[in-house]
Amino acid sequence: MQKFAFLCLAIFFTLLLCLSLNAAQPHPRPPLWQVYQQSLKKAKYVDLTHTITPTIPVWSGFSASKFEPTINPQTLQAYNYKKDGFEATHYDLSTDQLGTQLDPPAHWNPDYPAIDELPATFAVRPLVVISMQDKVAQNPNYHLTVKDIQAWEKRNGKIPEGSVVFVRSDWSKEWPNPELATRTKFPGVSLDALKFLHLQRHILFHGHEPLDTDSTPTLEGEAWLLQNGYTQAEGVTNLDQVPETGALVAMGYPKFKGGLGGYARYIAICPPNWSYGVSVGQIPESPLKKADKPLYWDKQLGVRVRNNS
Repeated sequence: MQKFAFLCLAIFFTLLLCLSLNAAQPHPRPPLWQVYQQSLKKAKYVDLTHTITPTIPVWSGFSASKFEPTINPQTLQAYNYKKDGFEATHYDLSTDQLGTQLDPPAHWNPDYPAIDELPATFAVRPLVVISMQDKVAQNPNYHLTVKDIQAWEKRNGKIPEGSVVFVRSDWSKEWPNPELATRTKFPGVSLDALKFLHLQRHILFHGHEPLDTDSTPTLEGEAWLLQNGYTQAEGVTNLDQVPETGALVAMGYPKFKGGLGGYARYIAICPPNWSYGVSVGQIPESPLKKADKPLYWDKQLGVRVRNNS
């Protein structure tokens, strides 16, 4: 009997020990949360997106856009911070082909998806940056070739399937000069290069800094892409701040029903030791830092600004 009592006591204390150990052991982090903590939180984030204003470059076939304060339909007065506690903006946008974009194939072919029909899987992809700015400096009408792509692969390895390929030309350095949209000679991507990227490397899509894919009379590269079910990015910027290989790109865009263009935002997620960008925790995020100057409506510029900036 004494041995049995001792055995029960030993089992009791063993159970207590197990319970205390389990209680002290935190719940294991879900795998994707681990990816965030170990990689994404420490990464450097670079914005590859132009700010949309009424005066940015746009194709002459589209009229000008206009921003205005939103009007209260009952009072016919603009909402005001002091009177109403908030303000809002009315956007008269002449086109969905404005600024940094994501072109769905329905832009040229109604048989393919519009912007709201693109898969959610577009959200995050490996980012490849192929630089040709040196050649563009010698020839403003230079177009990326298959040889340029092969030279990139010789340095960095094969382009990953399903990746996004952005072509750096530094054309965007002159943004927002309205004259950019009127030039007939500008850096592009050749049809052969586009076919190589899609048919040989099976990328998700490519992107470029100008507002068109190529400068041929028929826009042959853009036509081939969009008439065959491919998407593309246009008007990207800051590619000089992104590594050729090793980064990711996160993307978002408004989900307009039947939209034929997308006001897109692209963010490059670069390695933690990269010299450009900002990491989580380096700047206030929640709450956000209060600005030195409040926003106000600038009638001459037609937008809200801080201190005429």
